[in-house]
Amino acid sequence: MSASVYNIIIAAVSVGYVFAVVAFMDFFVRKGFPQELSRKVVHIAAGSWLVFWIFFDQSNYSKYFNIAPAAIWAVLLLIKGFTAKEDDEAVKTMTRTGDKKELLRGPFYFTIVMIVMGTLFFYESVAAVSMGILGWGDGIAPLVGKKYGKHKYNFVTEKSYEGSLAFFLFGVFGACLFSYILFDEIYLKYILICSVFTTFIEAVSPKDIDNILIPLACIFVYFFM
Repeated sequence: MSASVYNIIIAAVSVGYVFAVVAFMDFFVRKGFPQELSRKVVHIAAGSWLVFWIFFDQSNYSKYFNIAPAAIWAVLLLIKGFTAKEDDEAVKTMTRTGDKKELLRGPFYFTIVMIVMGTLFFYESVAAVSMGILGWGDGIAPLVGKKYGKHKYNFVTEKSYEGSLAFFLFGVFGACLFSYILFDEIYLKYILICSVFTTFIEAVSPKDIDNILIPLACIFVYFFM
């Protein structure tokens, strides 16, 4: 089997994984699973797509097919953001309020970040750290903040110190997890610096824009170090 064919197969499997996550959560939302929690499960699971990188043949240009799930969903989100109906699975699993226009913000920005990481930073530590913090940190923080956030602060939008602490802790966890899976090594100093920096960025970011600002902060630290 040629490297190109092999990488296409791995890419197809990763596409199936992302679509399966959305379909799976759509099923549970129909059964009464909270929409906001579903949104974050999809957020974390989609950001974890980069673990498929360990299966790609890196010697062939077709390794860049790893972005297939993100590219497909970027197109779908653009279409669904303008035309989807209320019962569309993407609307129910990826939005806070059921407004299809939300798909054109946070979820769409997230796919763009995935594409950038899968092309410009394929199999580099900055991608593992960025997606770990963005996926896990930003995925868990709102849930913790909503349930346990008793100490509020407000820069641009209201958030809580409990949520920010969760962002930092789970961001460190996600970054360490992906670094270990991809490189069998944890770049703890870099991860901690990025986590502190991005915790501040997330605290002062408007909703959805943090999906872009968090990885940009990681990239800035990456090149600075």
